[in-house]
Amino acid sequence: MQKNRPIYLDNNATTPVDPRVLDAMLPYLKEAFGNAASRTHPYGWQAAEAVDKARGQVAALLGADPKEIVWTSGATESDNIAVKGIAWKYKEKGNHIVTAATEHKAVLDTCKRLEKEGFQVTILPVDSNGRVTPEQVLAALTPRTILVTLMLANNEVGTLHPIAEIGKALAREKPFFHCDATQAAGKVPIEVNDLGVDLLSLSGHKMYGPKGVGVLYVRRGGKRPRPEAVIHGGGHERGMRSGTLNVPGIVGMGAAAEIAARELNQEAAHCRALRDRLERALLEGLEDCFLNGHPEERLPNTSNLSFAYVEGESLMMRVPEMAVSSGSACTSASLEPSYVLRAMGRPDELAHCSLRFSFGRFNTMEEVEFLAPRIIEAVEFLRGLSPLYEKAKKK
Repeated sequence: MQKNRPIYLDNNATTPVDPRVLDAMLPYLKEAFGNAASRTHPYGWQAAEAVDKARGQVAALLGADPKEIVWTSGATESDNIAVKGIAWKYKEKGNHIVTAATEHKAVLDTCKRLEKEGFQVTILPVDSNGRVTPEQVLAALTPRTILVTLMLANNEVGTLHPIAEIGKALAREKPFFHCDATQAAGKVPIEVNDLGVDLLSLSGHKMYGPKGVGVLYVRRGGKRPRPEAVIHGGGHERGMRSGTLNVPGIVGMGAAAEIAARELNQEAAHCRALRDRLERALLEGLEDCFLNGHPEERLPNTSNLSFAYVEGESLMMRVPEMAVSSGSACTSASLEPSYVLRAMGRPDELAHCSLRFSFGRFNTMEEVEFLAPRIIEAVEFLRGLSPLYEKAKKK
């Protein structure tokens, strides 16, 4: 535990840069400063070589070809290129997009923007665990459907959609299939061919790499998508994303991807052990404490819990020794209840009572053993102040 700093359990928001990643990046922030698009001298050649190496490292994590990796500024931009780019490119063939109610705002807000341009969007409801089924997706398709976009893992509750099953069902259909896999990278295996996706988004800072760099996987074989560019000016990245490449960030994301691929099983087991230990302590030590999300089909590092009769923000203030995310304020500091929990059918009063604990590479069992009794104590204290809790107990 870091002295005088809260224990960091918000790894789904961002991860610290792994020291090994920083070591890989440093030369490209100092002497190896060349522009990868400068092809007439050694400075540019060195940068281009580093970018190509990183492209291969990310491709290996995904089971992809390096030529299918497009560099972006992050998953939000990747999502925008995938959704807007496909919509604009194929608007003569169709104007219908299918997505789900619990998608990240980078997808949902982009779809809303496209609706203003005349596109039609079907937002699928999810079940109480936050999942959609292949049957739902197929039933939503129309002759005008050009894109299905679904996340692999939900950022708030960790629930995994059955993407491989959906991909298999869509293989015989016309629409392209995009998957936001930002939260899943480095936590669960990702093989693009097994998933059956045509486009896939990643972000460096969710996998112990730097902020400001991301990837869009764009399939080259078979049903090959050709999204229009969202950013123009120079035709970089095969015309899909213009702009001078962030070489240090790209090198960092490549190093992060290589570490993630090598250590995935070990890290997943580590995070799962911490998550399960905290869940057992809280669910057994407190009444009216509920798990949000699928109990099995979810990320190994994520636990979203509702503590009835206790507001999430109040609980965070009562336990300043931890840094976590409140389910009721996960989007731009909004005080509205989580739209993800609402979509899963959670009442507003429980959505307001939720916290997301997301574990990472550098968390320890010592931290869990320290925090569990502090959280229980804080919940019991706050419930002692709640007239709603007192009224419920008298029933």
